[in-house]
Amino acid sequence: MRYIDFQSGKGPEGLRIAQREELAVPSDKVKVDVKAFGVNRADTLQRQGKYPAPPGESEILGLEIAGEVSVVGDNVTQWKAGDRVCGLVAGGGYAQEAVVNPHHLIKIPDSMPTEHAAGMAEVFLTAYQSLCQIADIQKGQRALIHAGASGVGLAALQLCRFLGVETATTASSSKKLAVCQEMGAALTINYREEDFAKVLTREWPEGVNMVLDFVGGDYLNRNLKVLCPDGVVVYLAMLAGRYADKLDMALMLGKRARVQGSTLRSRSDDYKSALIESFVKDCLPGFDEGHLKVNIDAVLPADEIQQAHTRIEKNETQGKIVVKW
Repeated sequence: MRYIDFQSGKGPEGLRIAQREELAVPSDKVKVDVKAFGVNRADTLQRQGKYPAPPGESEILGLEIAGEVSVVGDNVTQWKAGDRVCGLVAGGGYAQEAVVNPHHLIKIPDSMPTEHAAGMAEVFLTAYQSLCQIADIQKGQRALIHAGASGVGLAALQLCRFLGVETATTASSSKKLAVCQEMGAALTINYREEDFAKVLTREWPEGVNMVLDFVGGDYLNRNLKVLCPDGVVVYLAMLAGRYADKLDMALMLGKRARVQGSTLRSRSDDYKSALIESFVKDCLPGFDEGHLKVNIDAVLPADEIQQAHTRIEKNETQGKIVVKW
């Protein structure tokens, strides 16, 4: 099979198509003939040597795939050859074949092209986990979604609209903010031109029930300022660096705030299975009904994988970049 090889610690120019033997299929797994895969910031970090694969997982890049079931293990009953599926892998997505836990696969909605499905699992499951299982956001509440034009940001905005949650969001340009507004954002803030905390304090003085943040740094105290009492700040990344500015403990205590970090890749198989089961039940019908969609920035051929990583690292994307074989 073909796959995308990389040189750890190198730039996008170190990505290249290579060949390796076909994958064997254990009795409790499913092999998927991968038609397309999503590209995520975690992939760029792994390539840079900053985010290694969990122990025992494939060293090949890639966290989400879409394609057709080709081989079903003897102990698997819920899938059959030919089923259109997408889903999560903890590694190995940048390949023409993937061996997957059957409970980590999702039936692709009938209305969804396979290439779009390749960009669904990681962003929507991450957003769903943050909103519903960590923050327990409720209908009629408010949320602040940072990096609103990112893949997870756009998924979170749509899920909030789907769940009846009003949202504010930040992004770096009017073009990106227009996309955020289309996906449901009621209040949009260009963080290069305005201080989001000042805008929210003016426009929504009662605050927000949760904040979804990828930035960190000096955002932490400003997030706490705009938070309602008993609110939650969920951190998914640290784009502003590993260390935040001095935490205002008085502000955090006064708000009775919870600040929680989260990742998805390193979660247990059972956790991922339960998350996917809940998401499928609560949200998957929304795609066929037209309430939810995968925001695709670009679909690129595999020999343009270097461009995909470069664009993500330059923050040039609005939604997901998908690569097809």
